Amino acid sequence: MPYLGSEDTVKELRRALSNPNVQSDQLRYRNTILKVIRAMSQGVDVSGLFSEMVKACATVDIVQKKLVYVFLCSYATLNPELSLLVINTLRKDCQDPNPMVRSLALRNMTNLRLTSLVEYVEQPLTAGLRDRAACVRRVAVLGWAKLHNLQPSSEIDAAVVNELYGLLRDPDPVVMVNCLRALEEILKEEGGVAINKPITHHLLNRLKECDVWGQCEVLKILQRYQPQSEDELFDILSLLDASLVSPHPLVVAATLSLFLSLCTGLPAVSLAALERVRGPLLAACGSVSREMRFTALCHIQLLLRSVPGLMGAHYKRFFCGYAEPAYIKQRKMQVLVELVNDENVSMLLDELKGYCTDVNTDTSQAAISAIGRIGRSYSDCCLEILTGLLALKQEHITSAVVQTMRDLVWVCPQCSDTVCLALEGCEETLQDSQGRQALLWLLGVYGERISSAPYTLEVFIDGVRSEASLGVKMELLTTTMRLFLCRPAETQDMLGRLLHYCIEEDTDMCIRDQALFYYRLLHCGIEETRKVLHGRRSDPSLGVLIGRPAEPISQWACSFNTLEPLRQRTTETESASRGSPEHVTFDPKPNTDLSDTLNCSPVEKVHSDIASPCTDSSADVPASSVMVPLSLSLLPALSPEEFERLWLQQQVEHGAEKMEEEDYVRLEEWVQNTAIPHCSPQSLQAAMQLVHIQTLAFTPPHTLPWRVYLYTHTQYAHHGHISQSTLILGELLYTGNQRTVSKKGTCDGQVVEGREKEQVKEGEEDTSDGMCKRESVRKEGEEEEGVKVTLKQQPRDDKALKGVLCILTTLLHTLSAERN
Repeated sequence: MPYLGSEDTVKELRRALSNPNVQSDQLRYRNTILKVIRAMSQGVDVSGLFSEMVKACATVDIVQKKLVYVFLCSYATLNPELSLLVINTLRKDCQDPNPMVRSLALRNMTNLRLTSLVEYVEQPLTAGLRDRAACVRRVAVLGWAKLHNLQPSSEIDAAVVNELYGLLRDPDPVVMVNCLRALEEILKEEGGVAINKPITHHLLNRLKECDVWGQCEVLKILQRYQPQSEDELFDILSLLDASLVSPHPLVVAATLSLFLSLCTGLPAVSLAALERVRGPLLAACGSVSREMRFTALCHIQLLLRSVPGLMGAHYKRFFCGYAEPAYIKQRKMQVLVELVNDENVSMLLDELKGYCTDVNTDTSQAAISAIGRIGRSYSDCCLEILTGLLALKQEHITSAVVQTMRDLVWVCPQCSDTVCLALEGCEETLQDSQGRQALLWLLGVYGERISSAPYTLEVFIDGVRSEASLGVKMELLTTTMRLFLCRPAETQDMLGRLLHYCIEEDTDMCIRDQALFYYRLLHCGIEETRKVLHGRRSDPSLGVLIGRPAEPISQWACSFNTLEPLRQRTTETESASRGSPEHVTFDPKPNTDLSDTLNCSPVEKVHSDIASPCTDSSADVPASSVMVPLSLSLLPALSPEEFERLWLQQQVEHGAEKMEEEDYVRLEEWVQNTAIPHCSPQSLQAAMQLVHIQTLAFTPPHTLPWRVYLYTHTQYAHHGHISQSTLILGELLYTGNQRTVSKKGTCDGQVVEGREKEQVKEGEEDTSDGMCKRESVRKEGEEEEGVKVTLKQQPRDDKALKGVLCILTTLLHTLSAERN
């Protein structure tokens, strides 16, 4: 909005610009024009001075020309007719011997943004493309892009496009990059600039001559080129090698993005490239710019999805500084969780413990959540820290600790005893709704182990009328119902009062409907109520499901060097947004079987190279039976929650005998005399991925019982034409105990519960297709020690299952031999 008194200001400026004495004095004239520009920047409407400013552009003073051109470009759209008066002066300046004047005239000709002047601009722009001065050619090239943007429907002359292609070989690197940008804009509807082999190699050879932004532009455009041969691919990679360790993070990111797009079929080369950029990324994490540090941390998280140990030796570089903003601290803590191992866990926990008392509540809660995530694999140390934090009696810390304990016992039920002891008396400190919801959930699930659970619940019920949170009320209903089933005498009166209030007095329909549902459910009987409220819980043997499996690089390569890693939601946010662990939703439908998960994304076929005969210890799988074109794939990936649901679903359905023998198979095998449980998780995971088997979770070495959970997708060609896909879930179990074997024979389709003392009747055969496990007869009293391999498959494919078992057995023996 113009300032008051602007009319007087404009009149005074017009009088000064029209004064012959001022016009004759070059310094006074320039200062008057400067006053006009200052008034324009302050919001004064000086468009009435347009004709006077047009006269002022006819000067040899370059500074005065620049000031006048700024004014003219700002008000040209308001005075299109008077703008025609400027064209003659601009065209005359395009012939000036000074290249700076020529480039200035060309730039402002295109910045007038008037379609009526296009015919007067084309000829100077064409001449500018052939100008001897590089600064003029730079402006002329971008001028054609501006001209096309001004009239997108009009077609640019093919001769101009050819001339722009020719300028890609201009000796000035800025002209070359500007040509790429201009051609991208002009040929946008045709897919942008055409990149062929000569252009690609020319751009790569001149990459070092460009500035940082020019190199990024060239590398981005080169992602559209596909090498015609492997030799050409490696020639291109050799030219890019130096840019991977550039001192500029922008160039490093653009180069790595191009590397990953070129090496989609060469995972080893992609991994080597990730190793090369480790140093530049760590340097970017120490940048002075906060934005650069945050971006580098986000992209490091992306890399750790495929190479978890990439930054393992440099974990101290991710310790938080006191003066760093909260968003950087939280990202660093997320990275630290990914880098935890047996060697550094104590130091990382000590560091995170210090962050738990940070003055910023978001940082404090993020540190507590990070400790909880580490607790999924190092529960004892983390629970000790969390219990100590409860003693501080600070509201936000207590709330975060209770929520973290809630999530921890859901994934690791073996921690429930320690959590139940720590919860005594913490309800007095909790004030926020999320913390109270977490406490109520723990009281409902483990109320029989908490002596003060009914008394704590009574406090919540007495204050339900003043409770403002809908989530707390709904959780209170569920908790009271659950506690009533295990401690009815202490809870009956409280439950009646709560149901009466929710049904008769509460105005919220969600609360009223849930209370009515529970009331009617109680009329169906205690057993029916117990079936509904006490559903299947997480199996303690699956308590090691932590983190996420290593993903193929191709899954995130397209999002590297984009804004997508910066927009990804953090795991802490997702965890805190839900009220109870049961509210987590999975992508697969609840009633789908294993085979349905195979159709969620295309299967990436990778043929396994292992086709060698099995050793004697795996002789129950004949070598001839696996000498077939068997394909294993890691895609589509399974989350830990999906794996647990499918694994437990198999146990329930198989135990209830609801699954037909023809569609389901469970196979068990003992691998004798192996040192696998003493291998590091990284070595085991790397070996499994070489044969395209994904390890989803594992316990630390030297821990008993030692378990590894894994999965793979198989494809096996039947009759030479039909291909069937199956999902195989697996478990490796080592208890450290010797087992006594008498006589054993099991066939497919039976329920095999994994008990060593369980015996199966002899002579029993599988009538479906004759695939039986090996009948091995050993002397009674013979003791053996080894790893138990359990595989579950659906739909049934006997040969594929045998092939996977043979591959696993061979791999375990190979690792065992290397360990010994």
